[in-house]
Amino acid sequence: MMIEKMHSFLKPYLTGRQFVISVPFLWLFLLTAAPIFIVLRISLSEMDIASVANLWTWAENTLTLKINLSKYLFILHDELYVKTFISSIGYALENTFFCLILGYPFAYFMARAKTHLRPMLLMLVMLPFWTSFLLRIYAWKTLLEDNGVINNFLIWSGLIHQPIQIMHTQFSLMIGMVYAYLPFMILPLYSNLVKMDTRLLEAAADLGTSPWKTFWLMTVPLSKQGIIAGSMLVFIPTVGEYVIPELLGGPQTLNIGRVLWDEFFSNNDWSMASAVAIVMVLLILLPMAIFNKYQSKSYEGITS
Repeated sequence: MMIEKMHSFLKPYLTGRQFVISVPFLWLFLLTAAPIFIVLRISLSEMDIASVANLWTWAENTLTLKINLSKYLFILHDELYVKTFISSIGYALENTFFCLILGYPFAYFMARAKTHLRPMLLMLVMLPFWTSFLLRIYAWKTLLEDNGVINNFLIWSGLIHQPIQIMHTQFSLMIGMVYAYLPFMILPLYSNLVKMDTRLLEAAADLGTSPWKTFWLMTVPLSKQGIIAGSMLVFIPTVGEYVIPELLGGPQTLNIGRVLWDEFFSNNDWSMASAVAIVMVLLILLPMAIFNKYQSKSYEGITS
């Protein structure tokens, strides 16, 4: 009903095709662009005691615009914030690398499995999504604690005599991230590998190419699009991850998500938190632009 009313209102101005295209763009603007502009506006405003000051004021027929760039300048010159951004990007790159190393063989196995087995393997990959993300991370916390399942088993088996420090380390942080984001790497790789023309591999084998050489020279290049898509799906959300560093990483972990939480809820500095969020968005836009550029080149290569 709502769409019909919109269509009747915009019919004198838009054709049917333009209307169909404009509706999702309007929806995306309301859900994505508009909130980002609101955060940008807060980041450029001054913070009062308990509220955010307006960017513009109207007094005596004069419109005054006050743009505060001090938060961005502070982020660029403060060593702690710079280290936090670098550390978050480093964790995201490390997580993406391990997810690719572990996810590619699994996706390859799924794509080469028998047709009747693929739905079951695909369901196993998606099965963790049936449980709350928070509960799954808490389960790893139970496993890795000093009195957790792993340490108790090692002590019981006689391999160690006292608990070893697993929780609140880089090891526990990376285990949680790889576990949480591995399906996001497997699914794009599987969708790419399962559509690959296996006749090319058979032709390479007929010409005397070894299986390992065929894999590196044909399978990996042909699956490049899936590798890039999976890497972006893992890298982008990992940069701003908060739950895993908070529960598994410990207090020494430098992460943008934790900085945002502290600025919003501990320091009550919404302007600084918004500035940190905008800088994080700008950092994420770079890999997204690279991915979109590669996607457009691949599409041009297919259509030409």
